[in-house]
Amino acid sequence: MIDTLRAGIGAAGGTARALAALTRSGVVRPVRPDRLAGMACGLLRYGIGLAAGYTAGAARHPRRAAIVDDAGAVSYAELHWRTVRLARALAARGTGPDEPVALLCRNSRHPVEVAVAAEKIGADVVLLNNGMAPAQLADVLADLGVHTVVADADLHDRLAALPEDVGVVVARGPGDGHPTCEDLIAADVAGTLPLRPGRSRTVVLTSGTSGPPKGARRPHPSTLAPAAAILSEIPLRAGVGVHIAAPLFHTWGNAALLLAVLHGSTVVLRARFDPADLLDTVAAHRCDAVFAVPVMAQRVLEAGAPGWRAGHAPRIVAVSGSALPAGLATAFMDRFGEVLYNLYGSTEVSWVSIAGPADLRAAPGTAGRAPVGTTLRILDDDGRPVPPGVEGRVFVGNDLPFEGYTGGASDVERREGLLGTGDVGKLDEHGLLHLTGRADDMIVSGGENVHPGPVEDVIAAREEVREVAVVGVPDDEYGQRLAAYVVAEPGADVDADALREAVRSRLSRFAVPRDVVVVDALPRNQTGKIVRRDLPPPR
Repeated sequence: MIDTLRAGIGAAGGTARALAALTRSGVVRPVRPDRLAGMACGLLRYGIGLAAGYTAGAARHPRRAAIVDDAGAVSYAELHWRTVRLARALAARGTGPDEPVALLCRNSRHPVEVAVAAEKIGADVVLLNNGMAPAQLADVLADLGVHTVVADADLHDRLAALPEDVGVVVARGPGDGHPTCEDLIAADVAGTLPLRPGRSRTVVLTSGTSGPPKGARRPHPSTLAPAAAILSEIPLRAGVGVHIAAPLFHTWGNAALLLAVLHGSTVVLRARFDPADLLDTVAAHRCDAVFAVPVMAQRVLEAGAPGWRAGHAPRIVAVSGSALPAGLATAFMDRFGEVLYNLYGSTEVSWVSIAGPADLRAAPGTAGRAPVGTTLRILDDDGRPVPPGVEGRVFVGNDLPFEGYTGGASDVERREGLLGTGDVGKLDEHGLLHLTGRADDMIVSGGENVHPGPVEDVIAAREEVREVAVVGVPDDEYGQRLAAYVVAEPGADVDADALREAVRSRLSRFAVPRDVVVVDALPRNQTGKIVRRDLPPPR
């Protein structure tokens, strides 16, 4: 097994570090011979992915809880048994290769089981954002040729414009005329699953914060190199409880699930996020790691709890999906300990860099450093590397290839095998990445290039400011100018002139926002990213 891992990781470089990370976390460890055959069968049959992970888990630790959700616990052996039945039922309904299944679900066992069942029959899995409008969702389903959508009952209002030829299965809640996942499992449809199904892919939708969401085709990895990259910076452990609070339809929640299955972990899921419930869940299940998005960490901090409950502190709180403000990172660790890890990536490139607690203490707001097997470069507009401390565009290469968008669009920039993230940033003398903002967020005001990111950092550091978003708006005199949208701390007053003076004292005069708009809340999508196009125009 070591030779196989070395061969798979060697091309990316850092083989020794990668193997050390996999061994340290418990992915590579001795296995009883009577269980090795079942594990090998899962890997040979399905390749690396959820189906292989849960098949191997059923052989390796059959009685261990695989998932604990609002309905209770299901073991690895039970989940394997349930997904075989579910796979046969989905195949009988016409799902399979070239007939994708889509998931519109909150976090529970059901989207996991459907994804596993889909892999067992070679069907692609489309992860739908729960916040999509009915018309937008219908367009995505039609464009992707989805055969069946599996949706929670309380999300069925999103299916109002569903194409007539798309079948519906209910995940959680009453069927109301549609079969439920439990119905399909109980039916025990006869049939034989393919011995070597075609390799299914996961289609993840882009966030849609700057335009209509696009489907990004993500193949399952052919080696453990992607896992080794993450584990080289985030020290997960095998066989322990993991609470995935991030939505499973998001790249980060989906990646967390794959990592947890690889480690034989018990995955704890909750259908809805609540700050107090997250603390209770971590304590009740003695979770060793929590996967979340930054806004969840912010809400937990704002809830006012003095620390972790019942004397149990997880070793890891790993966040991704949107920018982690410097002040939030410091405040969270001050209260909850040196447990915070921040992964910067995107739907297209997966991961770019990871910041651990020491990085976040030394350079609050950093996006971290490139993990093992990852190439990170800052390039100028002509594609040439820039020296440390100089801004440029972020490009990355890693071991999880991006196959492109489902509609054929190819607007991800490529330079010598590296993919552009669309972000602007710089590397410091320690190799830590600092992001300035989106390349398409940069404005030209009076002939000067201005990025909103540094302006947001200055304003966010003020005590009276809870949240801020800075955007470019048209200006008759200068072409464009910056506008700051501010959410005040409860009971605090925002003095627009004081905010402007704070920016003026730190940045250029063109960076000073002429408009300061106080709002009750910033518009966000389901993963906490600010939807800037939904901000009201300044008055």
